[in-house]
Amino acid sequence: MQAKYDTILVLDFGGQYCHLIGRRIRENGVYSEIVPNDISPEEIAVLNEKFNVKGLIFSGGPSSVYEPNAPKLHPRILEVNLPILGLCYGHQLLAQLTGSKVEPAACKEYGIAQVAIDKPVGVLEGLSEKEQVWMSHGDTVFTPPPGFEALAHTENCPVAAFRHKTKPIYGLQWHPEVIHTENGMRMLQNFIFQVCKCQANWQMEDLIPKMVKELQAETGGSRTIIGLSGGIDSSVATAIAAKALGDKLTAVFVDHGLMREGEPEQIRETFQKYPINFIVANAQERFLQKLKGVTEPEAKRKVIGEEFIRVFEEIANKSGAEYLIQGTIYPDRIESGFRKGSDKIKSHHNVAGLPEKIKFKKILEPLRDLYKDEVRKVARMLDLPKEIVNRQPFPGPGLAVRIIGDLTEEKVKIAKRADKIVREEIEKNDFAENLWQYFAVLTDTKATGVKGDARAYGYVVAVRAMESREAMTATFAKIPYPVLEKISTRITNEIPQVTRVVYDVTHKPPATIEWE
Repeated sequence: MQAKYDTILVLDFGGQYCHLIGRRIRENGVYSEIVPNDISPEEIAVLNEKFNVKGLIFSGGPSSVYEPNAPKLHPRILEVNLPILGLCYGHQLLAQLTGSKVEPAACKEYGIAQVAIDKPVGVLEGLSEKEQVWMSHGDTVFTPPPGFEALAHTENCPVAAFRHKTKPIYGLQWHPEVIHTENGMRMLQNFIFQVCKCQANWQMEDLIPKMVKELQAETGGSRTIIGLSGGIDSSVATAIAAKALGDKLTAVFVDHGLMREGEPEQIRETFQKYPINFIVANAQERFLQKLKGVTEPEAKRKVIGEEFIRVFEEIANKSGAEYLIQGTIYPDRIESGFRKGSDKIKSHHNVAGLPEKIKFKKILEPLRDLYKDEVRKVARMLDLPKEIVNRQPFPGPGLAVRIIGDLTEEKVKIAKRADKIVREEIEKNDFAENLWQYFAVLTDTKATGVKGDARAYGYVVAVRAMESREAMTATFAKIPYPVLEKISTRITNEIPQVTRVVYDVTHKPPATIEWE
């Protein structure tokens, strides 16, 4: 095992893509560590005893550098004598720290933009004169700081990139970590390997024994239960927990009545074969009763999050379990705004949706810093069945967040049937392997239609199909029209309550993958 990994530290300013930066670094075989935005030179020196710290990246964030409580850099951060790359908010903060003026832009830039590369050097080496990038900012650097030079510009941003004339310090107004920046990986690779001189010496194989040891140390041999939904995240967490805890572990599948059609039966069949204590909690009526009249998405997640915990607590009382393990992964936590300075996009039922009072000693999350594609790699290393490894993501709250508005038995049946049709048609046409998720959403909108030469007034169903690598960014899939037509025809023919089907053509960002 490598004694000290070459490492890039990512300073977290609360941006939704902070860990995506770290993920991109890891993709190149270089270790990354997310650290607080105000980390001091002394703290970096301590980390350097464990890792071979080779560079710093300042992440983006939702704040303006002029807000009173905006996150700041440590005033002596430039004394560390390491290469630095500031991105978006980090770019602006770096400019401010070195003597430049950052001002609100006359025209804010959100989304895809074309940037002119004036000097393709350093981080921008090998790029074309024009590059497609992803922008998301309201403030702008109008002049480079003293001792720096501008490297790129857009129509509304005169200093879209800069560098120090003698030191390895760079700033980019755009986000190279998102897939919408076409050559973003090239930019990050330039920084990692050309500027920081890193060696690709980190391997994911080291993660499994590390997670096993952590669970053993944290539980101390106590009885523990794990929430098992049958999805890739909870299945991998269960496999790792089984290695760590053996017969001290009980896996609990809570059937809340909001799973996809046929899924509870499939999960029972799959996991009853495993050498673990496996319990099915039938709680359909209980969940639907709790959700009756609840329409606001955040309220739904909190109701579901609390009820999950209460079911787990009841089972723990019978089994003597003291700890709860969840398959929470990083996108769940970052969207729930778990870090200081980060913005809450939506509460996930197993993160911000949890109740304040919990009877467990602690909730453990072995996958908390991994992305979905990393979890899949771990699943393959653990030799989990193919149907689990390739299962498309499904939200813990289930169809509750794919039914807009109030939940009723009728609406749940409609959503299940529509979702099954979408899955059947996409899988029948061999598109599934290239898609991250594909599903139906039952909206709270009704529309007039014509069925059997008579007026009909029914629900609108939205179809969503996404391509992604890690769920932090995603692109809507260009499903062929004949497939969409078949989906639409089947839904309107087979579900009497539906009169209209629409296809969602919104990327993430600005949307999230799920509607709620």
